[in-house]
Formats: sequence, structure tokens, C-alpha cells
Amino acid sequence: MFIGWLTCIPAVLLPHSLCRFTTANAPANRQMPIASVVMCNHKKKQMNRILSLGITTLLLISGQILSQTTTNVGLRNIDSTKTAERQKAYLLTFVPKDYSILDTATGNLNLDEYPDMILVLKKNGEEKTSDVVDHPEKRPLLILVGQASGTFKLVARNDNTVYCIDCGGMMGDPYLGITIKNGYFSVEHYGGSAWRWTRIITYKYSKADNYWFLHKDGSESFNANEPAKVEREILTTRNFGKVSFDKFDIYKDE
Repeated sequence: MFIGWLTCIPAVLLPHSLCRFTTANAPANRQMPIASVVMCNHKKKQMNRILSLGITTLLLISGQILSQTTTNVGLRNIDSTKTAERQKAYLLTFVPKDYSILDTATGNLNLDEYPDMILVLKKNGEEKTSDVVDHPEKRPLLILVGQASGTFKLVARNDNTVYCIDCGGMMGDPYLGITIKNGYFSVEHYGGSAWRWTRIITYKYSKADNYWFLHKDGSESFNANEPAKVEREILTTRNFGKVSFDKFDIYKDE
């Protein structure tokens, strides 16, 4: 802040040492201007007092601005922190007992003017209780539709569209994330060991039904030693018909 104020002052009004300090390409041993050398002592003292007063004033002003700016930034940070805490507390009202939020995504799910949200939940302690064979801990996916009031309304839930924590084999947790775009949303997975696989489940909003239906179920698989040799399968409504979001079961064919 100090240097910024000084660089606003014409160089001829600054003491030589300050001119050298604020001029990046000035020689380190630059000498005083000849006019300054022949200036009488009286005028030099007057100039020094004026400069001293001016610089002191600038320092006071810059200090006040810096203090005010720092305070304003601090207040903004406090406000944003409180806002984030309130938002988190609000979202937790949609979370059932013994569950927590694994992931969130925002976007336009029902093609209106209000932002919507998806919550992916996980069972607390799932890493210890889930068994991919006998007892996979389900991960509910909630669809929250934005309201004119700025709140959300829970309109749909599916416990069988996100794979469990140990469903990815040697690769670990297969869940990658949620993508939302213009009435569509996709749930993405990746897992396997030597034989790798991906699976992306995509849903599409129907205005006529005011609901979401399975649009595509796509998968790829390949051997880690031959990643260029990929086997793909994409199922559409021609294969599975009309399947509503809440009825789809990712475990059905497992």
C-alpha cells in the first residue's frame, strides 16, 4: 500500500532515495539532480517539510484504507462462513438418521428457472459394514427441486443407483460423481482390478410426466494391459423400455 501511494506522486516531487526505490530500472548509485545540488538550504528545508507532511498524510490515509479494507474482507469472510454453515445445516434436514452427505451437485433438473440439487448420501461407518456380496450398504440419491422461495423440495429418492463403497473391487470406491445438464443427470462409476470397467447411468426429465426416467445405461470394460481394446455396451429405452428413476436398480444384474 505504501509503495502504491508513492508511485502516484510525480518523481520530481519525491526525495531522491524514494525516486530510486520506486523506479525499477534506476541505477543503484544514481546521483542527485544538479538542480537539487544548487538549491539553497532554506528552499531545501521548505521542500523537505512539504514532502514530509505530504508523505505522512499519505501514510495515514493509506493506513486507514488498509485497515478498513482488512476489516471489510474479514466481515465478508465471516458472512460467507455463516452462509455456508446455514446452507449445510439446511441440507442436513433432508438427510435421514445414521446417514451423511457423500456428494452434491447443482443444476437444472426440471427445466424451470430455479436451480435444483442432487444429494448422494452414505451410511455412517459404511467402510466397516458394507459387504459387496451379502450386504452392500446402499447410497441413497435424493432429487431436490428448487422453489421460488429459494428453498428445496424433496421429490424423488433411489437407493439403488449409486454403487456401494466396496463395489469397485481392487480399485476401491467406484463412485466418481454426478453430472447435471438441462434436464439430464448422470451417475458415474469406475472400478475393477486387472479388468477395468466403467458404468454411467443417465436419466432424463419428462415434462409430460414431471419426472425422471432412465435414458441410457452405458458401460465400458478393458484389460489394464491392453487399455486400447475397449468393449462398450450402451443400453437405451429400446432395450429396457420406460423405467422411472425410483424403480431403477443398479444391482439387479449383479
